[in-house]
Amino acid sequence: MAIRMPFGPVRGLLAVVLAASLGVTVSGASSAAGEPVPASVGSMAYAADNLTGVLTVRGGQEVLTVDPGSLRSTVAGKDYPVSTRPVATTKRANMLVVDTSGSMGASGMQTVRASVAAFLADAPKDVAVGLVSFSGTAGIDVAPTTNRAAVQQAVNSLVSKGETSLYDAVALAAASLQGYDDRSVILLSDGGDTASRKADQASATAAVKKYGVRTEAIAFKSAEADASVLKDFAQAGGGSVAAAGNAEAVKAAFEAAAKVLDSQVNFTIRPEPGLSSVLPVTLTGMAGDRPFSVRTTFDFGAPAPKPSSTPAVAAPPVSNPSAPHPPLARLNALSQSNTMVFIAVGAMFLGLMVLALALLAPTLRSRRSKRVDAIERYVNPTTSVPYAGSSGVSAASLSANLVNIGDRVMEGRESTSKTMALIERADLPLRAGEWWVLRIVAVFATTATSMLLLRGGPLTTLFAMLLGVGFGLVLPAFVLRFLAKRRSKKFEAQLPDVLTLVASSLSTGFSLLQALDAVSKDAAEPAAKEFSRALAETRIGADIGESLERLSERTGSSNMRWTVMAIRIQREVGGNLAETLRTTAATLRERESLKRHVRALSAEGRLSAYILIALPIGIFLYTMQTNREYVELLWTRPLGLAMLGMGVVSLVIGVYWMRKVVDVQV
Repeated sequence: MAIRMPFGPVRGLLAVVLAASLGVTVSGASSAAGEPVPASVGSMAYAADNLTGVLTVRGGQEVLTVDPGSLRSTVAGKDYPVSTRPVATTKRANMLVVDTSGSMGASGMQTVRASVAAFLADAPKDVAVGLVSFSGTAGIDVAPTTNRAAVQQAVNSLVSKGETSLYDAVALAAASLQGYDDRSVILLSDGGDTASRKADQASATAAVKKYGVRTEAIAFKSAEADASVLKDFAQAGGGSVAAAGNAEAVKAAFEAAAKVLDSQVNFTIRPEPGLSSVLPVTLTGMAGDRPFSVRTTFDFGAPAPKPSSTPAVAAPPVSNPSAPHPPLARLNALSQSNTMVFIAVGAMFLGLMVLALALLAPTLRSRRSKRVDAIERYVNPTTSVPYAGSSGVSAASLSANLVNIGDRVMEGRESTSKTMALIERADLPLRAGEWWVLRIVAVFATTATSMLLLRGGPLTTLFAMLLGVGFGLVLPAFVLRFLAKRRSKKFEAQLPDVLTLVASSLSTGFSLLQALDAVSKDAAEPAAKEFSRALAETRIGADIGESLERLSERTGSSNMRWTVMAIRIQREVGGNLAETLRTTAATLRERESLKRHVRALSAEGRLSAYILIALPIGIFLYTMQTNREYVELLWTRPLGLAMLGMGVVSLVIGVYWMRKVVDVQV
């Protein structure tokens, strides 16, 4: 006993000291582990009596996993159960808003490139990432996309210059994230705002709140940054502000922002039905071994109306004097559109108005003036015969002045005679001056339409103008040739029947003039009109052979030339003209049948040619509306201009080649 007694107090003392030391250690560890972690909620929605949202916890460089079993919620002081699901099922987007003003410098942009590369490597693959850069102006460089290489390439091309339009950039980034369930912004700036024109601090903060955009602000070179502005943006979006005075701190801030996206979780609260008005919502739980607590408010909407025994009468709408009238509101919205659109629409309206006046001008002429005009043209085809419109119609006088200007321009040109021949073959009531007015109107209309469809910067506008002018010059001539050719083909298709009718008339004892008069009365258009004109020429003294020869030139019909040749030979050497015309008609029918057979056999090749010609043009117009930035490289880069020129030349060669392949002469 004497030996054990001294050790008893010693052992007790050691036990006390050990217990005290363990208590201090455990207490310290518990304190470190129990430090609350910052958290926020966003994208909250209430539907089918379920309150849903996205919970975001910020563990800095650490990815924290929310414990679903620890989640507790309180709505208006009452506890409700909480369930979770993976956040990967949520459509998420993050917009990088990068300051590229001159104060950033080359070293600052190098820091941005490295930091963005680290963020893109750590961010979840399902998160769409976009880019907004701002200096003197703000613009979307890359829309939210999962193509990380495209974002990094755009960041690598950023250059530091100009002033700072911070507010414009924040408002633009917030609005561009519409359509996503979870929206966040990483804002990197080293200064205040000096150049914003479309937004101020209040409107930019309101945009962050309106679209529910979580804002993570990084104050680069915090000694120069306006920390209060960045703090306001972060508080409005439920985010945070990280001060980064050097490149390593900026990179660490971006990596921490990526870790935040990895720590998100979707939650669903099932409160009691019938909640209304704005109520407080609290969400608590554990993330890893650290607690968190989030308190916010949510508007559950207006209370449901109580059933009434008397039918409710709808109150008449009360007009708000301060609210703009709907038409005025639309007018105000229209006035804010691109000025180039108004110019294009105005030019189009002017062109269409002049076109209408030019088209109405021939209908305002009297019958007498038309007969006199026809006689003057017959006597001297190269003479331009002016006509006097009705003095009481201002539209006629205006169109007459335009046509007189066109007559003076077209007079003496080598192409005028060919153009008038095509107009006559197409049976269009147009003079040379009227045709000139139509071409000018076509240039205005196509230029306005092209500028309206291809609106953009100066290079795009110049390209649209050149394209419109080219189409305006080519399109009327193409349409005129098409109409003339179509009428000529229709005449040739009627010619065998016309010759059969003439031969039948000759067999019954009619003269050739009497047979042609029967054709002018009984045949269909355009044969009736053309033979009536030839017969009218013979009645004022022209030879029948010459009249028919002019008819063949006027219609451009090779079959009619052969028919005239047969008639002249018969008149010189004699013979049975009726039998000669029957033989000619049978030959023409066989040739027409063979042409149709060849046309049917070549239909597949012609259809393929049409599709191959229209395909690049159609894809170009479609891509202009869906991915304009991709197409603009064709006229904003030297290589693109070369490719565009080679493509147009190849298309022209292909059109000529395919046309020759399917054009089979009979």
